[in-house]
Amino acid sequence: MDSRQFQAMQAQVRQLLVELTGKQVDELREMFDRCTSLADCLAIIEARGNRMRRCPHCQGERLYRHGVFYGLQRYRCRECGASFNALTGTPLAFIRLREKWLPFLQCMLNSMTVRGAAQAVGIHRNTSFRWRHRFTMMAKDARALPLGGIVEADETYIVESQKGSRNLTRPARRRGGTASHRGPGKEHDCILVACDRTGKASDFIAGRGPVTASQLQQCLPPVLAPGVLLATDGAVAYKAFARATGIQHRAVNVAAGVRVVDEVIHVQTVNSYHSRFKGWLRRFHGVASKYLPNYLGWRHALDAGRVPTPQHFLRAVLFLLVI
Repeated sequence: MDSRQFQAMQAQVRQLLVELTGKQVDELREMFDRCTSLADCLAIIEARGNRMRRCPHCQGERLYRHGVFYGLQRYRCRECGASFNALTGTPLAFIRLREKWLPFLQCMLNSMTVRGAAQAVGIHRNTSFRWRHRFTMMAKDARALPLGGIVEADETYIVESQKGSRNLTRPARRRGGTASHRGPGKEHDCILVACDRTGKASDFIAGRGPVTASQLQQCLPPVLAPGVLLATDGAVAYKAFARATGIQHRAVNVAAGVRVVDEVIHVQTVNSYHSRFKGWLRRFHGVASKYLPNYLGWRHALDAGRVPTPQHFLRAVLFLLVI
């Protein structure tokens, strides 16, 4: 539409607006919001498509444009003949209602429940649950690495949950319940968190029960920069891990009431991370153990305002940006 046509249409709309009721104005505003949301969403998706250089089916490099379908540019590979778009091969492929993606991501930034987000966006609760894990599935591994300087590491434990499972491997617990024994055991998921003093953090589901040196060996070395100083509590697993890897290590005897050693060695930063995560997770009234990595990634995105807007969230998901 050229400028003259737009000005003429604008004059006609201005005359009609004065005749609308308040409810009709609200409905019109919602319609424009949906159009804007869809345009923003498609622009972000197409930005990913413009960067595609390989076929997601055969990794071929001879691509050409092959029409537009549902607002998205499609491409075809000359080598295998398959067609695809910017979402092919991602967890977001085949998800409809793209005009509601950004409003839904805003609900995620607000840490809304499944039903709360469904009601706010206007989708079914099952769709809300599925979207939650489609988006977090792609963002769960986006971490700024490596961790350097003084790195704090500590583990926390959450009672294992088979929520939603049709085939329990143990007797059911009433409303989630508690473990049969005090202290961390095989009924607990071990969440290992490592963070440095610049705000970078990395987390892992180490396994079930108390953390072991072999689990630390699998998780920590890939995320630690050379020459780090590892600060932990007095758990023997960390001492064994430090000896095996040659990493400089200082332990804080938290069990004896010691909080800080040499004025700078402590584990209060990582313990604060644990506290924020558990407090935030409580609003969901229990989550299945198989989804814990997704919730860790979601919380990491929210922590310290790493993802300020739904547009930034969608870019982080589609481009696998470090957050």
